[in-house]
Amino acid sequence: MSMSTPMSAPAKVVEYFEPEDLPVGRITRLLVEIAHDGLSRPIQLPVLVARGAKPGPVFGLTAALHGNELNGIPVIRRLLGRLDPKALRGTVVGVIVVNVPGYLNHTRYFGPWDLNHMFPGHAEGNAASVYVNRLLERLVCKFDFLVDLHTASFGRVNSLYVRADMTNERAARMAYLQRPQIIVHNPPSDRTLRGAAAELGIPAVTVEIGNPHRFHRDYIKRTLTGLRSVLAREKMIRPRAVKLGPPPVLCDRSHWIYTDHGGLLEVFPGVTDRVESGEAVARLTTPFGDLIADYEAPDTGVIVGHSVNPVAETGARILHIGFPVEDGDPRFHQREPVAQDGADPPPTARDSGEG
Repeated sequence: MSMSTPMSAPAKVVEYFEPEDLPVGRITRLLVEIAHDGLSRPIQLPVLVARGAKPGPVFGLTAALHGNELNGIPVIRRLLGRLDPKALRGTVVGVIVVNVPGYLNHTRYFGPWDLNHMFPGHAEGNAASVYVNRLLERLVCKFDFLVDLHTASFGRVNSLYVRADMTNERAARMAYLQRPQIIVHNPPSDRTLRGAAAELGIPAVTVEIGNPHRFHRDYIKRTLTGLRSVLAREKMIRPRAVKLGPPPVLCDRSHWIYTDHGGLLEVFPGVTDRVESGEAVARLTTPFGDLIADYEAPDTGVIVGHSVNPVAETGARILHIGFPVEDGDPRFHQREPVAQDGADPPPTARDSGEG
């Protein structure tokens, strides 16, 4: 097999990400050593860094914290590939694969552990605890703000949606600038990467980009546009005109509906569909086709994601429903009126919430 282009120069191996040690006005490839496997081989995180010619904030991106959630990888590569570091203010850091063992094994997990339930970890803990602790100590602590890129899990599909603390002014602004289909207000858990970043004073949002173990091209493109909007709003890159889509549906909460019996599951609504209270949303039957249960929407809402696996055991997920709020809800920060990608909005009174 022939290759159309030669491999680029090897990445620089480091133990700690130190932005001030990298060349100005250039994009650098790093392998950040974070642990070792059972054969004493290093586990290294592939990282792209664009250090701008002008000083400014450090914008961090993470992908594949769950090893089979891949859509964030092309987002990072395309964003960094299209940046001009000579015109960039600040530094953009893309951790292309966080969960290297999970990625290599085509699985969500790090061994038996879900890394996004392990933060902040401990320097002397188990393998997963040490791994996430070093991720924070060697990389994330250098960020000024963070976007953590995810997808649905196997057997489920997602809309393009953002989880963010919408009472935090900076997190809310990043969420709106992503222009997702849905935003779910979700204060960060102290066991997640987003929560650990918040504990370090780093505003962070989670972007869910469609479905697992595949590239979802439309959502990748939309996420890339949203990230450029965030960079432009922070004055790290020049703004440019973009086509604005419909505003996202803001939900003050969301939850999953689960089966209470096993069988064959059929889910009726699709992602982003609106459902009314009492509307039939799913049906569970026996292998012979006998009805076990019909499931109804508990309230008026919007479908954030749902199961696509017909084989459902007791306690299987059915659908993820969000509960929209009215425009201008005083509990949350509101969208800024923006004329173009990331441009300064006209002056307005501060909305609501705690910054």
